[in-house]
Amino acid sequence: MPKQTKREQLIETAQRLFYQEGIKGTGIDRIIDEAGVAKRTLYNHFKSKDELIVATLEHRDAEFMAMLKRLVEKYETQQVGNSPFNRILAFFDAIEEWTHASHFSGCMFINASAEYPDKDDPVHVICKAHKKLVTHYIEELLSPLDIEESKALSVELALLADGAIVNAHTADIPDAASIAKKMAKRLLEMAQNNSSPASTAKP
Repeated sequence: MPKQTKREQLIETAQRLFYQEGIKGTGIDRIIDEAGVAKRTLYNHFKSKDELIVATLEHRDAEFMAMLKRLVEKYETQQVGNSPFNRILAFFDAIEEWTHASHFSGCMFINASAEYPDKDDPVHVICKAHKKLVTHYIEELLSPLDIEESKALSVELALLADGAIVNAHTADIPDAASIAKKMAKRLLEMAQNNSSPASTAKP
């Protein structure tokens, strides 16, 4: 493994603290102390805490999407049978593994958007972009299926996933992602049936 740069070290430290303790609840001095760098080093890389927050969220966005795609590939091969839904259902298995991780503290982007509710705030803008990226990824997973209104379905499945994430964390429902997966399967079956030639044929 290549040695971390000071910038990477600061971002990873900030990400861990922001995720565990909240962005507004984590001061610059705490980040500097945990990262083991001088204050001057931080300001050599970031003009302000806000700039560090944005860089940290961008890093988490890339990290999360890479993790998600890796887990989907892993769980797709473990699905039972040869269902056309295997790939999209693997998405919910990926969410389940993540929500069961010992370090899981909810979605960093949901948490951050709650701390920065102004829709024009750069932090909120990044959070919104991340959620759109996840929804777009779901739409990609749906693309091999012959389903009408796949864009609308991808939004519905993204809402299910977010509901599972929130309930796994806030309501302490450990099988929230598994429940969401069952609901997703029903939605997929309904969408497929509605898209079938028989359902659209005129009498």
